[in-house]
Amino acid sequence: MGKERATKKTKNPQAKLGKLEKRQERAGYSFVAIWVIGMLAFTLIPMCQSFYYMWFKIKARNGLQFTYVGTSNLTQIWIEDPDFIQGIAGYVWQTLLQVPIIVVFALIIAMMLNGKIKCRGFFRLVFFLPVIIVSGPVMNMLVSEGAASIPALNTQSVVSAFDTFLPTAIAQQLGTLFGNMIMTLWYSGVQILIFLSALQKIDPGLYEAAKIDGGSGWECFWKITLPTIKPMILINAVYTVIFLSSNEQNQLINMIKTAMFSATAERGYGYASAMAWIYSLLVTLIVLLFFGLLGSKKDVYDRMVKKRKRLAKKEAKLAKKIERRSVRNAKRIEKARKSRKYRTYDGSGDY
Repeated sequence: MGKERATKKTKNPQAKLGKLEKRQERAGYSFVAIWVIGMLAFTLIPMCQSFYYMWFKIKARNGLQFTYVGTSNLTQIWIEDPDFIQGIAGYVWQTLLQVPIIVVFALIIAMMLNGKIKCRGFFRLVFFLPVIIVSGPVMNMLVSEGAASIPALNTQSVVSAFDTFLPTAIAQQLGTLFGNMIMTLWYSGVQILIFLSALQKIDPGLYEAAKIDGGSGWECFWKITLPTIKPMILINAVYTVIFLSSNEQNQLINMIKTAMFSATAERGYGYASAMAWIYSLLVTLIVLLFFGLLGSKKDVYDRMVKKRKRLAKKEAKLAKKIERRSVRNAKRIEKARKSRKYRTYDGSGDY
């Protein structure tokens, strides 16, 4: 009776735990289902549709009329549309220059906001507020009024200064970057928030131990802070590339929209879809570039841990192999002993 009561007591908590786990799984799937439905309805289906449109000339006459042209849209873009090619070159230069500046600026501001300063919550709000306000028509209105640039900054002097020791194309892009410096810094609100959350997860005891051993603030940054937040640097770099690529101020997106609603016979939905796929492929290559620079290098300690795990697996396999071999040998010896024990003498001198 006592054993039955004990088993009943142990079974009930397990049943409740199973119900709780199922409830949590249903809640998790319900949250993920929202993203999956949105991804299928608003991203995956339009992507497949645009990939299909890319191989056709489409005319909007009493509906959409499709004429298969193969790769004609792609070759027409590269041969007959120099504005789009120049826009791609400018986009690549601007992205490669703006992403490091935005990420470094966000890291510096996050480290300042993580310190013990007065009105820290107010300053965090100030740096994150442009993410909420400056978007869509508000951004277009501010840019048209000249609020995204520094009035006292002479960009031509900046270009001439950089032109003395850099190529002209890079100097011009740097001048454009300095001219739109305020708008560039407006894009760092989310990155500051991500860096701030990562900095708050670092154990303060690590800094105290490093200072006791004589480590300076600069050494603590390179040995503790930077290795700890390295995954967040990659996340912020990828987020910045995607944000700059889908921004309202991006000239390539405006060119794709113009080509999509163009009434000419050479352009239309098919031509714009080809432009969009070329642009998306370029964005993917830039993301892979930053991933290769920031995410491919593994820590020495991680390599040692993985090597140790591989050696432990080999040793465990070898131990199991030796154990199975010893069991087989023991069975053979036991079988041989039994066969010797039950053999009888047949009178001819042999057993």
